[in-house]
Parts: sequence; structure tokens; C-alpha cells
Amino acid sequence: MSSTLQVHSADDVIVALRDLDAGATVTWGGQSCALREKIPAKQKFAAQDFASGDLITMYGVTVGRATQPIPQGALIHTHNVVHATAAFSGKQRDYSWTPPDVSKWQGRAFNGFKRPHGPAGTANHWVVIPLVFCENRNLAFMREALTRSLGYGKTSPYEQFARHLVDLRREGASRARIEAAMLEAESSVPASRVFKNIDGVKFLEHGLGCGGTRQDAQALCRLLAGYIHHPNVAGATVLSLGCQHAQVSLLEQELATLYPKLEKPLLIYEQQKCKSERDMIADAIRETFLHLTTANEQTREPCPLSDLIMAVECGGSDGFSGISANPAIGHTADLLSALGGAPVLSEFPELCGVEQSLCDRCISAELADKFVHLMRAYENAAKACGSGFDANPSPGNIRDGLITDGIKSAGAAKKGGTAPVVDVLDYGEPIRRRGGLTLYCTPGNDVESTTALAGGGCTMMLFTTGLGTPTGNPVCPTLKIATNSALARRMPDIIDFDTGPIITGEKTVGQMGEEMLELVIATASGDYTPKAVTLGQDDFLPWKRGVSL
Repeated sequence: MSSTLQVHSADDVIVALRDLDAGATVTWGGQSCALREKIPAKQKFAAQDFASGDLITMYGVTVGRATQPIPQGALIHTHNVVHATAAFSGKQRDYSWTPPDVSKWQGRAFNGFKRPHGPAGTANHWVVIPLVFCENRNLAFMREALTRSLGYGKTSPYEQFARHLVDLRREGASRARIEAAMLEAESSVPASRVFKNIDGVKFLEHGLGCGGTRQDAQALCRLLAGYIHHPNVAGATVLSLGCQHAQVSLLEQELATLYPKLEKPLLIYEQQKCKSERDMIADAIRETFLHLTTANEQTREPCPLSDLIMAVECGGSDGFSGISANPAIGHTADLLSALGGAPVLSEFPELCGVEQSLCDRCISAELADKFVHLMRAYENAAKACGSGFDANPSPGNIRDGLITDGIKSAGAAKKGGTAPVVDVLDYGEPIRRRGGLTLYCTPGNDVESTTALAGGGCTMMLFTTGLGTPTGNPVCPTLKIATNSALARRMPDIIDFDTGPIITGEKTVGQMGEEMLELVIATASGDYTPKAVTLGQDDFLPWKRGVSL
């Protein structure tokens, strides 16, 4: 295993692949130096002397600026480097792409759920949606009534542990015995599913729908329309109060505009028009049950890989994200593009510094201009609040090597592979084009981003993490990809795939990307269940269109 990595030949900072001691002599690309101080794994050190004000290059792009002299072999960190990136200005040059060899997947299919219009689903869910937070209580009633009775719920080990503590207390156990009690219970096995071909009934609880701007209500209704239309959704039950900003008519308008060929059950209940809450909930449960009976008649069947719409996302990123997991799923994204599918890259605050390369990958100047407009509008909104994209890296990111948004973004963009950019979409717009990369405007916040990606129509999600992030989505199967093997060993309950062998040199990015595509196909076919699905990670967080980095 090599101890260092120069990611790009133009880079003037070097990544430590393991802990390096002060005074050690390290080599890279035919050069060498003695380290001035200890360099922890994932951090970077200077490959040359820097004067104050000099620009720092990594991944071949500007990622920072020195705030003081930095000698060769010294640690690059927040005490001596700040965020800096290069200017960008739309499409500047033509882009040529050589697709990877996909001959081994030609003719392959996944077993999905075909829909009358659009791509096939990788799962088959029913969703229950409140149009306003006032209906969350009624949503909870429906969740309590349906989840376990239909065989989708199970008692958690934590509930069983709490019951055990109560039993000890009732038995008169001493405080010491109670304190010594351990969490040893496993989740109880759920009852047999009533509807074998329905993967779940999902309840999209949220805190919006009223009290904000009219634009907030429209954005929410557009997002919810995307979930109703989603290929992984068989039908929807909508709960409305009646007086909120997010009116039923606004939802229906968004559905008619974006998805005029919607052919699935849509049950709408407005509480202020019902005789009582009890009547409304009883009607909603009964009608939902009857439509589930019909939806259950559909079974999985072979569908082309070109039907896959695959989100690529990262969260809890570390200094290895941009050299292992992100490039690996970038290769998976390229394979899918070559097969006619649709990889989707989001989190616009984490594309800061690589805008020009993405503009040049756009298939038209118009798409590049739209991307520039969305990026500048987003950053200007952040600056208007006294912040900026430079504030994106979290304390965990910084602690593990992502010390500037430029470094974080250049590594995050690797998830998008190298295929041409065939579309650029704003929040809530439906994903239409395939055979290349789509750029999708979302915040850097993990769950706000994944919520939006599913709302746009993504039917699969590859989510990389270096620190460990237990995130999922109600309707979009989410695979967790570890950037390092230590994480995969430490948190096996949330990790589905380990790209650590790239760091150790045991496997290449290409090999791992191909293995990941096989896992995607297995998941899309229902043959593999992601850990996030097993854990019930149904995270749903609409973006209230403000500054969220």
C-alpha cells in the first residue's frame, strides 16, 4: 500500500493515505520530501513551498489560498488555508466523451414494476401525504393503524429493551441491576405481509404547507407531485386541512402541468369538508386498503437498464471520499449513461470550484447558462444572509481532511463521472433525459437533497459516506457506500458496499464501479435489500427554498 497520493499531476498538495510521522521521507510522482510535522491519514501536506496568497491546487483545480507561508512537507489545514476557486463563465469548449465498455451488460435487465408512462420502478410503494403540518396527527393515526396490521412494522429492540427495564423495576430490581441491563434484544420479526407485491406504505410527514410564502407552498406541491408520480409509487392518499397555503388545487395544478398522463389512484381527503375526523380517517383507511388490493396484483418483470434513474449523493464525507467511493460511483454512473440510463448529480453548494468543467460538459450552451444562473443565484442568496458556499464543510468534514469547500466540491463532483451533461434542472423539476448526466439543484444538506432527488424521479440512490450517515428515503432504495474499510467494519449495520480496497490498492476504481453496478441491478430487482431499508430510514425533508448549505 502506498502511503501518499497525488490525485492529479497538477496538484501541489498530497494526500496521506495513512498516518505519517514527522520527519518521515515520503515520495510521489518522482518527487520526495521530509515531513515537517505529523500528517494524519486523509489530510494533505504541501508538495512545495507556498507564499501567503498563493493558490492551492487539488484534483487539478483551484481549491484554496494560503493565508501564510507554508513550507514543503507541512500540514495543509484551516490555520493556513482558506477557500478559493477559479472563475467560470458558461460553456467555453467542446467536450468529447469515450463511453466505457458495457458489452457485458448489453441485453441485461432488472426485474422492476412497469408503469403505463415513463420508466419502470425498482419498488412498489403506496404513499400517504399531508398537504400541511396540521394533518400530521391524522397521518400518525393512519401509520399506527396500517403499518403493523399490514405486516410492514416490527417491534424495535429499543422498545423491547425499555419493556425489559420496566419489568425489572416492577420486580423490585436494584438500581445497580437496572444500570447493568444491556440492550440485547433483536427486532421482532414482522408479521407476514398482507400484500406481497407492495413493498411498503410510506408516510411523508413534514412541517410545511402553511405559514411560509406562496412560493414555499408551490415548491412543496411540486415536490409532492413528484412523489405521487414516482415510478416506485403505485398510488397515493393525500390528507388536507382545507385552509392552508398548499391547497389541493395547487397540488392538482402541479400534477396536471408536470405529469399530465398520471394513471394511478389518487385519494384526496379534506378535513374541513368532512363530518368528523373519525369519518375522514375511516374513509381514508378503507379506500387505501381497497386500492392496495388492486395495486398488489402487479408483479416484477424484466425491464431495460436504461429505465434506471440513479441519484449519486454523499454525506458525512471524509478525505478519502474524492479518491475512493465518489470516483467509483462516478464510474458506475458512466456505465449507466453508456447503457442509456440516467445518473443524477445534485448538491450545488458542493460543486463550487468545478463549475467550468461541468459547463464544458454540457451538450449545449443553453444548459451551461442555466447551470451558471442556478449556481450564482444560490450563492448570492447565501451571501445575502451573511454566509456563502465556503461555509459548507461541516466540523466532521474538516476534521477528516475536507478543509475548504473547494476541496470538498472537487471530490464530490467525482460522483458524476465523465459523461456529457444532458440536462440541468431546478428543484422540483422532473428528470426526463437519459444517456448522460443530469445536474439537479438541491442544497448540500443530505436529507433535503435526497428528498428532492426522489421527488425528481430517481428510482435508485448511491450514497457515499466516510464518517457514517444513516440516511435513506421512503420510496427510493438507498445504498450506502463506505469510502474506507475501517468505517465498513465499524458500522456494518448501515454500510452496503466498501470501496476501501481502492485506498489499499487491492482494487481499482473501475473494478469497484463495475461491482457496484451489479449491486444496483440486484437492488433494483428486489434481490438485495439495502441496510437503510432494513433499518426503516424513511427520511423526508422538503427544502423551504432558503439558504441551506
